Amino acid sequence: MYLLGFVAGLWLAKTRARKSGSGWTVDQVDDLLVYIVLGIILGGRMGYVFIYHIDLFFQNPLYLFKIWQGGMSFHGGFIGVTVALWLFARKHNKKWIDVGDFTAPLIPPGLAFGRLGNFINGELWGRTTDVPWGMIFPNAGDLPRHPSQLYQFAGEGVLLFILMWWFSSKPRPRYAVTAMFMIGYGAFRTMAEFFRQPDDQLGFLAFDFLTMGMLLSVPMVIIGTILMIYAYRKGELHQKPNKL
Repeated sequence: MYLLGFVAGLWLAKTRARKSGSGWTVDQVDDLLVYIVLGIILGGRMGYVFIYHIDLFFQNPLYLFKIWQGGMSFHGGFIGVTVALWLFARKHNKKWIDVGDFTAPLIPPGLAFGRLGNFINGELWGRTTDVPWGMIFPNAGDLPRHPSQLYQFAGEGVLLFILMWWFSSKPRPRYAVTAMFMIGYGAFRTMAEFFRQPDDQLGFLAFDFLTMGMLLSVPMVIIGTILMIYAYRKGELHQKPNKL
């Protein structure tokens, strides 16, 4: 699923890079993919360990490197990719935010494939339910549960991609496309958390509904909103819209 996500993102990026006046070359896109892959893997793994399993890390620091046991965090990957894009921008003498605005619409397909992988693996299932489409997952007991992986596939993957495709296809000021991704992902992830079973080792953080996913996603909406206001007040347009 990760491979399919990378391939989809690469194809979209090269399609955009080939458009007249894009300011990007195919070679730069190939290099960008390397940075993104490293950011996702390193940031995603570190985020998962330090946010969700810091106890196992303290017991055995080598747990950080046991990637064959699984465990990746979107929010950790987001931070990792942010750092990777900054390094890429420095190398290629580009503005960091221009790289971010170019990259943001490419991410949702990877998220969609990732959630399909979660569903196929029968992991990260939802809370118990009596809705007609409830499913019984292996290792999750005998009660039907929300297929929350598919909710996230639809929200963070399909709907967010449509939103980003539409938003980035028109001239937008710098920071706006990145801001829209943060708002969109944060909102879709927060909604999905109401149906997703919280991690066993963490449970609900407060009020019998607040989860770690919410705690990490709501700030994305807030920061994205502030960034969007800043973008339109500053009004600094890209030379060309980032059409997909």
